[in-house]
Formats: sequence, C-alpha cells, structure tokens
Amino acid sequence: MSTETQVGSATIDKLIINSPYEEPREHWRYDRETRLFTREPERRKAGYVRASEKSRAFDDPGVFTELPLVNQIRPRVTAWREADYAGASGISKRLLQHWRDTEQRDTNRRFFFCQLEAIETLIWLTEAPASERVGIEVPSDGGPFPRLCCKMATGSGKTILMAMLIAWQVLNKVTYPQDKRFSKSILLIAPGLTVKNRLQVLVPGTPGNYYTEFQIIPPGLEDKLRQGQTCRVLIRNWHKLDWESEEQVAKKRSVDKRGAKSDEAYVRDVLGDMASAQNLIVINDEAHHAWRVPPKSRVAGVSKEEVNEATKWIGGLERIHRSRGILTCFDLTATPFAPTGRKSGQETLFRWIVSDFGLNDAIESGLVKTPRVVVRDDGKLDAKYRSRFYHIYNDPEVKTDVNRKAEPQAPLPGLVSNGYYFLGKDWLEAAKKWKKDKQPTPPVMITVANTTHTAARVEFAFTHKRINIEELCEPEKILHIDSNVLKQAEEEDEPVQLGLSGVEDEPEEANDNGDSNGARPEKKLSKKEKAELLRRQVDTVGLVGQPGQKIQNVISVGMLSEGWDAKTVTHIMGLRAFTSQLLCEQVVGRGLRRTSYEIDSETGLFQPEYVNIFGVPFTFLPHEGGGDEPPPPPPAPKTRIEALSERKRYEITWPNVVRIDHEYRPTLTLDLEKAKSLVLDAYETPTLAQMAPTIDGKPDLRQISEISLRELGERFRTQKIVFSTASDIYEQMKTTWKGSREYLLAQVIRLVEKYIESDKLRIEPSLFNRDPLRRRIIITLHMSTIAEHLKQAIHFDNTEALLPIFDTERPIRATGDMLPWYTGKPCEHVEHSHINMCVFDSRWEASEAFELDRSSHVAAWVKNDHLGFEITYSFRGIIRKFRPDYLVRLASGKMLILEVKGQDNQEQQTKREFLSEWTRAVNGQGGFRTWVSEVSRNPTDIHEILQRHAQ
Repeated sequence: MSTETQVGSATIDKLIINSPYEEPREHWRYDRETRLFTREPERRKAGYVRASEKSRAFDDPGVFTELPLVNQIRPRVTAWREADYAGASGISKRLLQHWRDTEQRDTNRRFFFCQLEAIETLIWLTEAPASERVGIEVPSDGGPFPRLCCKMATGSGKTILMAMLIAWQVLNKVTYPQDKRFSKSILLIAPGLTVKNRLQVLVPGTPGNYYTEFQIIPPGLEDKLRQGQTCRVLIRNWHKLDWESEEQVAKKRSVDKRGAKSDEAYVRDVLGDMASAQNLIVINDEAHHAWRVPPKSRVAGVSKEEVNEATKWIGGLERIHRSRGILTCFDLTATPFAPTGRKSGQETLFRWIVSDFGLNDAIESGLVKTPRVVVRDDGKLDAKYRSRFYHIYNDPEVKTDVNRKAEPQAPLPGLVSNGYYFLGKDWLEAAKKWKKDKQPTPPVMITVANTTHTAARVEFAFTHKRINIEELCEPEKILHIDSNVLKQAEEEDEPVQLGLSGVEDEPEEANDNGDSNGARPEKKLSKKEKAELLRRQVDTVGLVGQPGQKIQNVISVGMLSEGWDAKTVTHIMGLRAFTSQLLCEQVVGRGLRRTSYEIDSETGLFQPEYVNIFGVPFTFLPHEGGGDEPPPPPPAPKTRIEALSERKRYEITWPNVVRIDHEYRPTLTLDLEKAKSLVLDAYETPTLAQMAPTIDGKPDLRQISEISLRELGERFRTQKIVFSTASDIYEQMKTTWKGSREYLLAQVIRLVEKYIESDKLRIEPSLFNRDPLRRRIIITLHMSTIAEHLKQAIHFDNTEALLPIFDTERPIRATGDMLPWYTGKPCEHVEHSHINMCVFDSRWEASEAFELDRSSHVAAWVKNDHLGFEITYSFRGIIRKFRPDYLVRLASGKMLILEVKGQDNQEQQTKREFLSEWTRAVNGQGGFRTWVSEVSRNPTDIHEILQRHAQ
C-alpha cells in the first residue's frame, strides 16, 4: 500500500479490498477533518458506530462502540486455529480440517471466512482447554439457559453456518454419547413460514439438503448423520410456541373452562415426534425477535405485536427448558438488538455476541452489493446541504402529504414523483442491459412506504402511468404487498394447500357480477388461500418458472417479510421514517443479495454489484443507551398541559374531516383572468442526480455515477403531458361526477391544455420557458403539482355542493382526547377552557387568550395546540396542513375558528379559502352546530369579532 493512500489523499479505486475466503486484512476508514477515506491495515475492530448526539451529517464520524468480548475472543480463536485446534475432539478436528481443505472442495462450495470464524468461535467456547478461555465470560440474557450470538451481515451465509453447527453437535454426540456438551436433538425456530420452508435444507436426507449440497460432512461420516433417530432436526415457526398464561385463560369468555396447558402438555404439542428428547440444542434464526421482555411488557416505541412475539418466543423456550432442558441456545442474526425501553428508536446490542461480521465487513469482502445513496443533485438542497432525495420522507413538502389518509388516486408529492423518475430511468437502463444479456428475470425496484394509503397511491401512480416510464407500469409485473395478508400466511406452521382449504375457513364474498354466458364460475379462493398465493409470489421474486418470475416493481408497507432475499433488487425507494440504523440496515438489507459469486481470476476478489437507494438515510446511526456512561443532566422544569375532568362542561368537539369531495356543474369552466399563476422553479427541480457507494456508513464522493433526465423531454411530447395531467385530475373528480365520465375527461383535457399553454404557467429562470425541451422536462417532473393546482382552480370555479368525508375510525374529535404533554414555553392558567393552561408563542397570543377567557360572548375556548385539529390545503400544487390558532364555542351556540395573523400573503389567502370551504361543507352537512371563521389582524379587534357573532 502506498503512503499516499495511507494519508487519505488517494481516491478509492475499489471498495472490495478483501477476499471473502480469508480474514480481512484491511478496511476503509472515514476521516472527518479531511473528508477522505484511508485504507487502513489490519482488520476492522468488532463494534458498532452510533451517531453523535447533535450531528447526523454525511461527515459525522459518529462514536465507535467496541464489542470488547468479541475483540478478546478473535485473537484467541486465531491462535487456537494455528495450534491445530488443541483440545478439540477428534470429530471436531476432522470437521474443521475438512471445512478448510480447499483441495477437496469445489471452487463454488468454499466456505466464507466469516462462516468458518463463527463456527470456530462456537467450538472454541465449548471445547478449547479451560486455560485458554480464562477471562472470557459470556453474559447471560437473564434467563435459565445459556445463549451465544453470532452477528452476521445479510448475505454472509447464516443457513450454511447452521448446517455446520448441527453437524458438529450431532456427529460429536453420536461418536461420544456420554459427552454432555453435545446433543443430537436440534430445535430450530424460524420467524415465519417462508424462512421455515427455506430451512428444510437443514433436515438430513431431504432433497437438496446443505450437508450434501455444500459437502459439509467429511467422507465416511455421512451415514452417522442420516441413520435412524441419530439426528433429529425439528424446524418450527415461532408461532408454534404460542402459549396462554392462567391470567389470559381467566379473561377468556368462551365456555371452554380448561386451564392453561401444563409445561409437559405444551412441550409435547410443540416438539411432536421429538417430545422425548432431552437437553436440546436450540437455534434461533433472525434472533433479534427473541429478546427478554422487561416487567410489565411496556417498552417505548415497540408495538404490542413485537412485545407479544418476544414474550411467546422466549417464554416458550423457557417452558421447554423446564421440561426437557436446553443445553445451549445459538442466536443468529444480522441485527442483534433489543429495545431499551428508554425512548423510540433506541436499541441495545445483545450482550452475548461472541462473533461479529458486520455489514461494512461484508461490503469490503464483496459478500453483498454495495449500497449507493444519492448525495447531490442539480436542484435545491435541504437544510443540511444534502440532496432532498437523501431522506425524502422528511422533506417538508412530502411528510405532511404522505401522512394523510388520501385516496389512491391522489397524486404523489412532486418530489416523490421526481425521485421515481430518477430511479425509474436508472432501472430502465439496467433492464435494457439485463435483457441484452439474456437475463431470464428483470431487475427489481422496491418501495417501502409508511402507510397503506401511501402504498396505494404509489401503486396507482404506476398502474395508471403517472410515472411516465411505461416499462415499470405493467400491472401484472407490479406486486403490492398487503402486509396484513402476508402476515396471516407467515403465521401458518405449514403452507395452506391451494384448492384444499378447510371447511372452517370462510371463502371470499362472491362477485356480484352475474355470469352472462352461463359458464361455470371459477372457484373462489378462501382468505387463507389468497394469503398463501401472495406469500408464494413474494417468496419467488426473481426465480425462473415461479409465480414471482416477472415481478419488477414491489410496493410494501413497513418492513418486507423476514427472509425476503431476492437477488434481483437493484433499486430501493424509502417513503417512511427511519429512526435507527436497525431500520436502515433491515430495509437496505432486502436489496443486498448478490447475483454472482464468481471470483475475478486476476484479483481473487468478487466483482462489485450495486443497489441504488433513494430515501433511506443510510448514514444515520442510532444512539445506544446503557453501559457505563454517566447519566444525562436532569431536564429543565416543564409544565404539564392536560385536559381537566372537572372542566368537562368546557369540552369542545369538532368533526374529523379527512377530505372534502365536490359535486360539479355539468359544464366546467376556467377563468384564466381569475386563475392563480403557478411558477415552477427550475432550481428546485433536479434533472441530474449523483449516486455514491457507501462504506463505513459514509458515501465515497469520488466514485460518482450520474442519472440524467434529459431523455424525458425527448420521450414525452406536450400532448402526452396534457393527457397525463388531465388523467390525474379526472381520477379525483370522477367519483362525484354525475354525468358522462367521457365528457368529464374531455372537458378536463381542454382546461389543462388551455392552462399549460397560457402565461399562467411560468418556469423560472426564463431560459427554461423559452427552450421547449427544458420546459417539457420541468413540466413533466411537476405534473402532479400542476394537477393539484388546477384541480383546486376547477373546484373553486365549478362546485355546486360540498361533501365532507369523515374519518371512519374517529369521526368526532374532542379536547378530551388530548394526551397530557409538557412544555417549557410561557403559559398561564385559564378558567373557561377544558385544557388547564394556555401556552403562548407571542405577546399577541397572550392578549387574545386573556380576552377570550374573560369575554361574556365566549362559552368555552381552547388554543389549538396538540389537539389534532387541522385543515388540509393546497398551495402551488403542494399538499400542506395548517392549524388555526383558537377554537371558540360562543354563547350564541356558534363555533368560531379564530386565526391570529398580522401580515397577509398569497399562502395565507389560500389557507382562508380552504378554511372557508371546510366551514361551508360542515355547515351544509348539518348536525355540528354552525361554524364560522375569522382572522384577527391586531390585538384590539377581538372584541369586534366576538360581538359580530354574538347573535
């Protein structure tokens, strides 16, 4: 290595610097001061990086948290290996020598170094002389049986490691039946049905089993693993471990009065044919689900489902241990974290990790694809000078929009559509190359959305060609994963037999459409069968001849199912919050499986493969709590804000309106003289993005690849833009249109064409307005913005009636729903409000609050703070929300929405238009009192406003 490279002045010519088959000899390190990577000799220490408390920028080096136990163990295992495994049993030595013997192994059946190190570590902890293990104490998880965890990155081969572990245990027990360190009874727990099915390769003698496939058993020992009851490998879905406590049974209302199962009955049910086994070996796959739940099972930021899973998983193993004994529990996972309970987004590493091969190690060894994040583009940057695509969900123009309960046809925020154009353009180039190379399956783009509403909008945008990359819009090649349906299938212990559903399973409702030709209708699938079909399709994405072969666009809510490891993923879009490195790694991990494991004959290394990522802040790192750190200083005193039960008479309620639908006049018009102008700023519209590979949690800015959208302007002519924009508006208007839908579409097309060709639509700077190609590019990227802007203009000009649509879950909200919260802002006690205090943001607000609290015209009032009363509005084509300052119930019975605003501008006027529309819709509906709205322009006009509505 040159001195120049060591001081960090040379560029990174390649990220893959280590052989996958040898211990890493080097690693890349990021230096914040120089903002350069240096190629450091020796292996990266075992540990984890957490972000600095105040900085989460690209150049934040974070705080390195070492795993001292792993770093203690590594050199001892190395010395033990070099000493030819002193103290190991004859069988163990034979296995280890066989696994490392490259002469007897096919080149594509060699074991990765990380697999060998992990199994060597487990064997060393069990068999090395006690004198060599002095000072090594593996912490307990607090339970009655020992646990050992191997932390292995996605794609590093955990299943093969399991096969090695099973062979080591079983062959030793068969050879030395009196040795209590070993067992021939293996219980393997999987996180879901898909993973459970894939782990069948660990059952000896089954077709395609890994013992044969990867030559795991030395010649002459194969029969020992297969004969009779020698080896019993039982694989269970964790749902099989479900159990009920006496308390749970007592709460049941059924006529079944039997108590909870005894441990013996429970174990016989779980273990089945292996029920007589003693001293089991347990292997937890994806073991981050199996953490010990603290007392009361209340962990901040963790769902009830996750707590329940962890409780049942660990609780079930404890019951098995009480009845049969668990010799050792081996945990395998890429992300061995448990929630700390301190606050949402905090996790802590398992303390019993004994082996570590993390994601950065896997990238540098070429075991996985290199993630490339978008680092900059030619548009407006975010507040931290990064590309807005970096964590697109957090962009102010996106977050509010994708968190509302919008209909599927509602256009996606412009920035999101723009992001899809970039990813889609790059995906298209990959698809062309794959097709040219005669690849049998296409590359895959995956979207991880925040809610079912957002996922539905993404699917609609593609299936209705709102993202103008036609190749990505073929409905039969788009897979929208319903997480609840998939979860139902994953909970089964065995796959549902399609066409053979049980009588207890209710079929889906029949289609109301009659069969006009008299043909026999096709058999309707049951809910369970539909769930199983979805699971099989998800499980086989990218596999030739399988249901998922042609899928190229996957849309999911939250996390994709455990074990989903399609090798054909090339692009990822994150449209959700990412509060921890755990989430980032789990999402990105879905796209890191390599397609090729061919070694470059010249370098002895793997060739790099990449996955391009928008919206997943992969350099974000979590704050790990606990340890020996000093406690944080006590927080500054805060005031508790809460609703008071004794003031129930002052409670204020309001209709929870999700959106307002419109009934239109038969003939639509658009007065261009009155229509508001829309200015599109080319500076805020990226047309070129740069991607950089990520290593050590940071992007290497000198290995840049570009995606340009210039081709879009050449592909999409004005008429196509007009039609696509009109289609967006049409989809949202057609549900309440009473006339011919064809006539509606024709009218909307005419209005869109009229507006786009007018001077009301301007692009700045003027150079983009004068250049037809550049103008088309900007308009294409802003079609959803233009559609939203025009839709509102059409609404205001052509509405005959307003139809408020209420939230079906909470149609009415009230001040009593507000959860207590704390503030350090100025606040004062008030008398005529359901809420104990009013928090002030300005002296003006304090004056207004004083008048409201003492006025004889006011029956009850409340400041709209933490209440959830919001008005959705659209400004310049972007969906936003605002919270009016006060809600007032007047003595006259009216409900007054009061805004406090000194200065006026176009956006404030737009807010008032939508607020006025809201009050008209609610008043037209009836049953919610009479609502009015006012704006206070100065502290002295509040008397006049209240007097005006006193009658």
